[in-house]
Amino acid sequence: MTDSTNPPGKSGQSIIESDIPARLDRLPWSRFHWLLVIALGVTWILDGLEVTVVGSIGPMLKHPDTLRLTDREVGLAGTVYLAGALIGALVFGHLTDRLGRKRLFTVTLGVYMVGATLTALSWDFWTFALFRFVTGLAIGGEYSAINSAIDELIPARVRGRVDLIVNGSFWIGAAAGALASLVLLDHLPEWLGWRLAFGLGALVGLAMVLARRYVPESPRWLLIHGRSEEAQHIMDHIEEMAVGKDGVSSLPPVHQRVRFRPVSIGFGTIAHTLLVRYRSRALLGLVLIASQAFFYNGITFTYPLVLDRFFHVPAQKVPGYALWFAAGNFLGPLLLGHFFDTFGRRIMIGATYGLSGLLIVGIEAMFVAGWLTADSQTWLWVGTCFFASAAASAGYLTVSEVFPLEMRALVISLFYVLGTAVGGLLAPALFGALIETERAGFIAVGYLIGAGLMMAAAATEFFLGVDSERKSLEDVASPLSTEGVGEDTLSESAA
Repeated sequence: MTDSTNPPGKSGQSIIESDIPARLDRLPWSRFHWLLVIALGVTWILDGLEVTVVGSIGPMLKHPDTLRLTDREVGLAGTVYLAGALIGALVFGHLTDRLGRKRLFTVTLGVYMVGATLTALSWDFWTFALFRFVTGLAIGGEYSAINSAIDELIPARVRGRVDLIVNGSFWIGAAAGALASLVLLDHLPEWLGWRLAFGLGALVGLAMVLARRYVPESPRWLLIHGRSEEAQHIMDHIEEMAVGKDGVSSLPPVHQRVRFRPVSIGFGTIAHTLLVRYRSRALLGLVLIASQAFFYNGITFTYPLVLDRFFHVPAQKVPGYALWFAAGNFLGPLLLGHFFDTFGRRIMIGATYGLSGLLIVGIEAMFVAGWLTADSQTWLWVGTCFFASAAASAGYLTVSEVFPLEMRALVISLFYVLGTAVGGLLAPALFGALIETERAGFIAVGYLIGAGLMMAAAATEFFLGVDSERKSLEDVASPLSTEGVGEDTLSESAA
């Protein structure tokens, strides 16, 4: 099966006709897909490691032998990390669409390792905040490149569950961070343990540089940039990895082809696509990302402080609670992901957001009434986050699959930035200030705001959701470079 280049169209640019999208969607699950998931899932593992290490050691960073931070400074450091992630997402997201998914992998991972190493060497609040900002730049940049590559390389029939599990792997990193913090803080001097906890992330990043060498560029991205021969070569290699050179002929025949005319997409076209053509999808994405961002950034950065301030849990024991918290969050996407491809996006996204909000309301009522202990509240949060984590991952799945190929990475970055700015940028600092009041009713207000946002997101999904399950990305949103090349973008062709 080969791609073909047709004579120039009205714009003078050659039209490329290709069956590569359909060939990607027909592949059986294989060694190639496992390699892809493992190599790219490290982004969220590293993010989870970073966030949980800071959360777990937050109380210890207030001690005289460490950085002597205040509650407010611990929360502010979380906000600075998020600010770095927002800037990194915009800058690297734009570069990902222009330069390719693969090229940005090594750059952002390198920046991450520098930031993590320097954080371990910080000596006061200002250097700690600065190096956390650098680390955030890298993590934010990785969001767009990784989500784009996953969606563009995974078969449509399993795209939902894979995307959820990869995004949910954040919590594998969170569990690793909690476990590492528990060991390091319990068995090493305070001045050394917290530094080694941050250094651990840099070591994981170094190992993953090698794994990413085997992840190919997205053939879909290559097609829209006129590099059809390179796309064809990579596609052949992917098929050989998936079924073996002798097994390619046994794959189901492909008749569906896409016609592309490589074009340069400007910011005006992107703005028109978001604000006019796909206005309802843009609103949906903003609501989904903003609601989960407020809830998760608030609870992740500050729940250890709640354990310290309201339940008097020793700082060395806090990572143990974070470990159970992380387990519940990963099991949600892992066990529920299948249903996003079978029951469908609208039902599952709406249900997980709605259930999360209702459970939060019940938990906070018991918290204010004084009925909970550190153990019982943690277990209730574990149950809530089983659903909330699947919902949050589905928010990123939504914004990564419902917009055209040419602007996918930038759109992911844009919604991550807007959603986090609206819903999550102030959450750590706000929750930190509420905790300092030492009044249960005040901190409950923060969580109830999160509950209301999650339930509003559920209602938005039911009304505006896109039924994209088991559909090719080109069917969910036609690439902008297919416009004007014929009445039917997808055509039946014998060749």
